[in-house]
Amino acid sequence: MGHRTTLGCPELHFWLNRSVARAVGVNLSEAMAEGDLTPQGYAEMVTRCRQCHQATACQEWLSQSPSHHTPPAHCLNAGEIARLKH
Repeated sequence: MGHRTTLGCPELHFWLNRSVARAVGVNLSEAMAEGDLTPQGYAEMVTRCRQCHQATACQEWLSQSPSHHTPPAHCLNAGEIARLKH
């Protein structure tokens, strides 16, 4: 039997992904509208976020400040968010 990854709540991770991006100055809706992020790429970001078991750490990170320079160190989407920021 293959290894299965338990995915977190889609709604929670959708909003965490969006909130982390916003906290570092990235608007994912604008990135899609400008062609910098495809709908498939957005879905992949949410799925990667759902694979992370650090949701509580993300919520704490978001509560520390309304804005940050970079995503939290554990963020599975840090590279993609950095790409979209620049």
